[in-house]
Amino acid sequence: MNSGTTEDLRVGTGYRDILKMAMPITLALLVPQINFITNNIFLSGLGEDALASAGLTGVFYLIFAVIGSGLNNGIQMLMARRAGENQPAQIGILFYHGTRVTIAFSLAGILLTYFPGGMILRWAIHNDVTADRVIEFLHIRIWGLPFLYLYGLRNSLLVGTGKTNLLFWGTMAEALTNILLDYTLIYGKFGFPELGFNGAAYASVIAEATGLLVVFIVIRLQQLHKQFFLNSPERLKMKVIRLMVTESSPLMLQYAISIVTWEYFYILIEHYGERALAVSNMMRNIFGLVGIFSWAFASTTNTMVSNLIGQKRHDDVLMLIGRIARTSVFFCAPMLLLLNIFPETIFSLYGLGNEFVAAAIPVLRVVTVALGLMSFSAVWLNSVTGTGNTRVNLYIEIFAIVFYILYVSIVLEMMDLGIVWGWGSEILYWVCMFAPAWLYMQSGKWRAKSL
Repeated sequence: MNSGTTEDLRVGTGYRDILKMAMPITLALLVPQINFITNNIFLSGLGEDALASAGLTGVFYLIFAVIGSGLNNGIQMLMARRAGENQPAQIGILFYHGTRVTIAFSLAGILLTYFPGGMILRWAIHNDVTADRVIEFLHIRIWGLPFLYLYGLRNSLLVGTGKTNLLFWGTMAEALTNILLDYTLIYGKFGFPELGFNGAAYASVIAEATGLLVVFIVIRLQQLHKQFFLNSPERLKMKVIRLMVTESSPLMLQYAISIVTWEYFYILIEHYGERALAVSNMMRNIFGLVGIFSWAFASTTNTMVSNLIGQKRHDDVLMLIGRIARTSVFFCAPMLLLLNIFPETIFSLYGLGNEFVAAAIPVLRVVTVALGLMSFSAVWLNSVTGTGNTRVNLYIEIFAIVFYILYVSIVLEMMDLGIVWGWGSEILYWVCMFAPAWLYMQSGKWRAKSL
């Protein structure tokens, strides 16, 4: 069925098709990561204590951000499936219902942050000054959640329908706004008050709203609202909402478990002092920056696998995944090599002194090994997402997290081996993610799934 459009929404399986989809996603992910790193550079000017607090606030907000990402990834998979079936009107129905669902989830996130969130953080963080700073920051920062969720939904529409070349504009607008306002509000420039640490929170909320506005304008200018019937009057259908929640909830839970576990890891690191926490926050920056290619190709895998299954081309799926995994490794490897050859150059951007750099370099060596594993593991994991068997994603996550928690508890809390050994947990985690995902896809059990 091709309702109202002559454009073929089905994808191919060649390397050119993969790069055509993945490269714009890479660029769209690169801009906010540069923004995030710039944000931390500005905060490092306030001292190691601010950078350490940024690690805690960043991971806490990331818990809710990835819940929205899980929701939107599930919707993206459904949109890609309808694109493979060439049913644009059905994509519009998914988008309409997705808007309502994402708003509801974002409001729930705000309520959870204001009530149990503050109590949990005050209980978990040993330093009272750090706890007060983190909670005050989050009470500002969390108001960006509705903008972030709706922004992610619109990006899911672009990725799920193969319009990835349009992702750049929203992310660029968000990043430039954030960088400008970070400088303006943290340090009190251009006549604005000097808000210090909280200035970064206000900057991020305004930037997310700006990104949403720009991507909304892009969709209108490109007439996508007409192509995919986004403005068609539609009553809420519980069947559609149920399908969205059923497919997305395992991903939301999977991502939330992963980040809550990372927050647990950061709380254990906090017990080693502010320097260990600041070093770990920097490692998270590196994970975000270098992992761009991994997550771009992972998102590509989700969309292309779902689209291919929508075309009834089940026999081509494993071949496609292999090509995407090889391409991901090819793009990640040079960055990992450069990080290990020139670590001092990277760390000098933060201007935190030789002792800080000396403490960070051994951790970096471990992190780059984990990033190498992630470059192909994330692809295979997201291939499971593309099949629509999102419960399997959750089971894989639980399997990996059990080993992860046991490892960090023993290494950091019981044996007190330090953060270098602690970051070895990421190597274990990605091995535990890859093995069951690969085995599941090889088994062919996903072929019977229909949506």
